[in-house]
Amino acid sequence: MVIERRPSVVIIGGGFTGAVVAASLARDSSMEGWQIAVFEPRERLGCGLAYDTDDPAHRVNVPAGRMSLDADDADQFVRWMQLQGEPRDDAEALAPDGHLYPRRGLFGRYVADSVAPFLGNGRITHHRQRVISVERRGADWEIRGDAGTTLRADVLVVATTHPAPAAPAGIDDVLRGHPRYVADTTVPGALAAIRPDDHVLIIGTGLTAADVIASLRTTGRTGPITAFSRRGLRSRGHASRAQDPYGDFTSSLSATATDLLVRVRRVVACAEADGFSWHAVFDALRSQGGEIWRNLPVAEQRRLLRHLRPFWDVHRFRVAPQIDAIVRAGLQSGDIRILAGSIDRLERNGDEIAATFRRRHGAGIERWNVDAVVITTGPAHKSVLKSQIWLETLSADGHLQPDAVGLGLACSESSRALDRQGRETETLFIAGPLARGTFGELMGLPQVNDHAIFVAAQVAALARGQGATNVALSRDDGSETLRAATTIS
Repeated sequence: MVIERRPSVVIIGGGFTGAVVAASLARDSSMEGWQIAVFEPRERLGCGLAYDTDDPAHRVNVPAGRMSLDADDADQFVRWMQLQGEPRDDAEALAPDGHLYPRRGLFGRYVADSVAPFLGNGRITHHRQRVISVERRGADWEIRGDAGTTLRADVLVVATTHPAPAAPAGIDDVLRGHPRYVADTTVPGALAAIRPDDHVLIIGTGLTAADVIASLRTTGRTGPITAFSRRGLRSRGHASRAQDPYGDFTSSLSATATDLLVRVRRVVACAEADGFSWHAVFDALRSQGGEIWRNLPVAEQRRLLRHLRPFWDVHRFRVAPQIDAIVRAGLQSGDIRILAGSIDRLERNGDEIAATFRRRHGAGIERWNVDAVVITTGPAHKSVLKSQIWLETLSADGHLQPDAVGLGLACSESSRALDRQGRETETLFIAGPLARGTFGELMGLPQVNDHAIFVAAQVAALARGQGATNVALSRDDGSETLRAATTIS
């Protein structure tokens, strides 16, 4: 008797992206008879690095009313909180602007709950293991976990997160082994060794730096904090009032980074004249970002990343009002400083750390003695293939390559991986932020959510055996959501 193996899709990475891909597939009637498996070492699917946190200072960075998993039901997350009696024991969740910014772990619970029914009925299988190898076996993919599970997959979806941050050159060599050197803030308890009065040096000034500052201050660490980056830009806060997106950047698309910059500045000036803030313009840019990005030649995409990305990041990725208030209060009192420049020299004598800092544009040199150093420089994008051995192996075997702009993995407009020769691999998909090089804006909701649903639609079309999908990306201006309308050829 011959027992036929059921067709299967394996998703590597069960954070937010992987969970949404899995749940979308489980709902799709085309996947009846298919096995859907997720490799994710965390206890729950849907949390990932972003939402698997119990730090009370970590909050969602956009209002809860804009974080629904269902693009057609904007209040789903808010209703879920109400049913759960949340947010309890969190008097600060309601911001002065009237919006809820609950703790980040609560959103992780919501995503996990949305997947749980499919785990319960067996539509999705969760393997709590790290993947240690992936190999091509004929037309299949063989995936091995660190607890001994080996699966064969007809379709493989890579939904892993970005690599950990990388310290600027030389810093790790000097500080490795220091008890208060924090190279990766995502490690549980990473800040635990920092003492109440320690002078903390933070390298990086974006969202993660703001989280670190909030975590230190809300846990009684009152020592001085100095944060720096090359430009000294910190993540901005939200607008004081609700505004609709302002500006049209797609009816006539920019072909150069310079033209896009000129247009953005012009539209911001027009917005201010009409009573809008820059926030409304950047909301329009975010919702139109995929089309803007894809129209730029690769050389211009690289120019944009090299020169403009830091400015985009601090305006696009805004901090919750509660966190912004902590940072502002520290800046006003002087116990928090945010500077532009670079470390000229770093020395360690036992647990003592001496830093020589060169201010940007020749504005002088400062020398500090600090007790702790925290790296918040953001993901080391160019190290993605070396971040996990199975990714490096797939690359060595010719199945994967880095994208042309250094943000993640190369993939096509259908989110299929591009091999060493630039050809699509029909059964290998890249989901989530690692596909940014092709799709542009894939770091925040709702874009990551929509891209995960889009990838699931591609897999389901493949399961139907009817060839590739013809994808039309249409805009719902009301919800600022990128939708994937899929037809079968």
